Amino acid sequence: MRTTGGFHGRRIQKTGGSTFIVSLPKTWVVSRGLHAGDVLLFTPRSDGSLTVYAEDSPRVDSIRRVVQVTNDMIEDHLFRILVAEYIAGAPLLEVRTPGRMSPHTRDVIRSFTQRMIGPEILEETADAVVLQDVVGTNPLPIPSVIRRMHQMVRAMQTDAMAAFRSQDQSIARDVVERDWEVDRLHWFVQKQVTTALRDARMLTSLGLTLPECSTYLLASRVLERIADHAVRIADTVEMLGKEKPPPSLVNELESLSAAASSALAEALDALEAKDIARANAVVDDAHRVTREREKILRELSTKRGRLAVSLAYVLESLERSASYASDLAEIAINHAVENRELPAPLPRKGETKSAAVAVAGS
Repeated sequence: MRTTGGFHGRRIQKTGGSTFIVSLPKTWVVSRGLHAGDVLLFTPRSDGSLTVYAEDSPRVDSIRRVVQVTNDMIEDHLFRILVAEYIAGAPLLEVRTPGRMSPHTRDVIRSFTQRMIGPEILEETADAVVLQDVVGTNPLPIPSVIRRMHQMVRAMQTDAMAAFRSQDQSIARDVVERDWEVDRLHWFVQKQVTTALRDARMLTSLGLTLPECSTYLLASRVLERIADHAVRIADTVEMLGKEKPPPSLVNELESLSAAASSALAEALDALEAKDIARANAVVDDAHRVTREREKILRELSTKRGRLAVSLAYVLESLERSASYASDLAEIAINHAVENRELPAPLPRKGETKSAAVAVAGS
């Protein structure tokens, strides 16, 4: 046996005509409470390694978490704790308070369940509320969630610019309210990836590799940030008040918005198609948006007061949206390179090249 950097090395032994055997580290067997005759399950991974776990080992979807909160907590603080617990991935979450739980605390918990994908109130007592994740081990496909997020973000940005042009506060409020829909999808992706990192069986059910999980989580974060900038554009409607932006500047900003929106769509398509050339084109387009931004900024320098501040907010948000599209394109390039076929391994000493290729393809 060899032990290097926390890894236990074992030589493969052959018994009979075709059976290969590898012994298990005694410390691991004892710590798991295993005995001779117990069944182990193996999950092959995309990198060629195997994940080993006992047949009766507890799954992530059987874990119950208990979180202690207080009735005097600030609403936002309590909500953030619940989101963090949700992302941690336990299917049963018991929220408990010392003494009777206040109606306000219960309202925050109910609001949380309405804004998340999965959690539902299973039971309530005087001092606790138990939430159950009804999504369980049959998750929504993460690539489909990313595509849905993109559709929502693109619509939010379009409507935010429409609200800005018409100074329609009802459209602006609608954009702000839809931001929660993007957030809940982003938190859902975070939860699924976090759970998959802890349990190889969950990773198998997702049908993704660990690098793919990382890629989609980064993409989800990019889309969530762009949604935040759509909200910021919508917020300028109230800031403007009765001020009327010059139509020429509005037209230029809408042109910039269309370029940023197109770049985002192209970046997502490049991610799905693993198209490096297409992703590089998005990065180049984002640089052109930055140059356009400098031109508009010079025009803004002649404005004053709330009009100048509002226009500057819109301009900055559009530039940041284009920059995030560029970030997504770079993620697409990394994803494409990660998924390229690896070359056949070099032959070992004393092994012919043709034999090495045969092993690699078997």
